[in-house]
Amino acid sequence: MGHREDLLAGAKQCLYERGYARTTARDIVAVSGANLASIGYHFGSKEALLTAALIEATEEWAAAVATMWAPDPEASFIERFESLWKAVVASLAEHRNLWVSTFEALNQAERLPELKERLAGDVEHARVAFSFAGLFGPAPAPSPASSPPAAPEAADRAVGAFYVALMQGLMVQRLLDPERAPTGEDLALALRTIIERAAPPPAPQPPE
Repeated sequence: MGHREDLLAGAKQCLYERGYARTTARDIVAVSGANLASIGYHFGSKEALLTAALIEATEEWAAAVATMWAPDPEASFIERFESLWKAVVASLAEHRNLWVSTFEALNQAERLPELKERLAGDVEHARVAFSFAGLFGPAPAPSPASSPPAAPEAADRAVGAFYVALMQGLMVQRLLDPERAPTGEDLALALRTIIERAAPPPAPQPPE
């Protein structure tokens, strides 16, 4: 590997071992075998390097989840939804330090505009191109009482944003209170309950 790849690998290791906030440039150099000057040459700053490493580590995590998740094509929408989130919950426990680093980076972003812009771009990428919007097949046909359907692009982005918001909220709960945080089964139960409660009441039967 070249210095750039060595730095990224070292930065990812530091994110898992020390976190975003506590990692110094010298920590990365010590792990990667590169030198301090190469950080500025390849990335401009330690923060830019750590952010690139964080995004790459997140993409690797997502690829691992996709490998773990093998939905049954004959399963119902709710069953596929549940199987996905069971895989996500299992992976969150395994990669806990990655999510700690993610929230540390979000805290730093308020004072670092370039970092904030990069992280915002990564979230938008998740909403649009790397979202969960297309994982469940065609959307069910709307009922007659439904609102007019949105344009496909807007609908896909909205679904992607919904799953990103669900993911981020799940991360927070599992970091703070893993014993009582929702499981994949809990999320499926919640979705099933919301759908059932949102359904229109049955039409009254005419008197005999």
